[in-house]
Amino acid sequence: MSQVPQIKIPATYMRGGTSKGVFFRLQDLPELAQVPGVARDKLFMRVIGSPDAYAAHIDGMGSATSSTSKCVILSRSGVPEHDVDYLYGQVSIDKPFVDWSGNCGNLSTAAGAFALHAGLVDPARVPQNGTCVVRIWQANIGKTIIAHVPVTNGQVQETGDFELDGVTFPAAEIVLEFIAPADDADEGGSMFPTGNLIDDLQVPADVVKGGTLKATMITAGIPTIFVNAEDIGYVGTELREAINNDAKALEKFEQIRIAGALRMGLIKTPEEAAQRQHTPKIAFVAKPKDYLASSGKLIAAEEVDLLVRALSMGKLHHAMMGTAAVAIGTAAAIPGTLVSLAAGGSARSSVRFGHPSGTLRVGAEATQVNGEWTVTKAIMSRSARVLMEGWVRVPGDAF
Repeated sequence: MSQVPQIKIPATYMRGGTSKGVFFRLQDLPELAQVPGVARDKLFMRVIGSPDAYAAHIDGMGSATSSTSKCVILSRSGVPEHDVDYLYGQVSIDKPFVDWSGNCGNLSTAAGAFALHAGLVDPARVPQNGTCVVRIWQANIGKTIIAHVPVTNGQVQETGDFELDGVTFPAAEIVLEFIAPADDADEGGSMFPTGNLIDDLQVPADVVKGGTLKATMITAGIPTIFVNAEDIGYVGTELREAINNDAKALEKFEQIRIAGALRMGLIKTPEEAAQRQHTPKIAFVAKPKDYLASSGKLIAAEEVDLLVRALSMGKLHHAMMGTAAVAIGTAAAIPGTLVSLAAGGSARSSVRFGHPSGTLRVGAEATQVNGEWTVTKAIMSRSARVLMEGWVRVPGDAF
């Protein structure tokens, strides 16, 4: 029996925010995978260990969660006034596909740091000590992200005392600016695809009584559908186990997500949602309440402006997706959205929300011009560090 030997590909395993993934320089990928297509998708699935009917990712670099089944490609940017192009692939855990429809806000942090580690930023722009401003072109969605990466002795500073709920150990703080993160009306898009701050979303009658659900649907950071926790039988303090161990609940959330995706024009038929798991996100909001975070830490109602729980790839996220945090901050800045109402209803430039692992603050600058809402940027702090570097190995016939 003939055997195909494994090949090794230079790679770096990184944590960014509350996610982690396998990072590649475009030039290091096998030639077939240097361009979009079947070969690239098959390679990334094999790297992560998908599709995996056991939902364990034993034979790959993933950890069988939406936060860890991720691959990233970086290259020098061809876009003027940008340092690097950053392309993100969300690898399905149990199905054979890679979703390229959106960004990962958490790994955007690692993208800035990796750009420096990988020598993709002009050395003349890297200070010996201080902060390096890395200008990132997010190629999935065509948006600019600016990462403020601390540098010590000419190298990325990874250790520090910045604490991020959902991450066990402190690290160096990296500030991210998501520039004009919403869809641009000048390009035929809209921050609110339906034209409304709140819609009556029609869903199957077995999802909610009456088949109508109040929803705010926004495309800022990532397309997101916000609903009120109480409208779907929750209080907003739920942890992962309360949702992820309930198959009927997960199916109801998926039905809401499908209805929202159709209403937002992201898909044309319900069947398309199965191949678009990464977007849109579905989240539920509530007014502040005391609760115990997953770490056992008490989060007091007065510490937060509202509570938010969000699902990613069909499961409740253990903390909060970075892109969804951008959507939360933007929606909170616009009076009249469900997010703003849960946070008290007033206009605000920043919001602190409670999530399953703790709290997170995100800022957003939103203005209304000629009746249309626009957001100039959203800002948040995360951290990142290299976990392992070297080569990842896959069978030579994997792609």
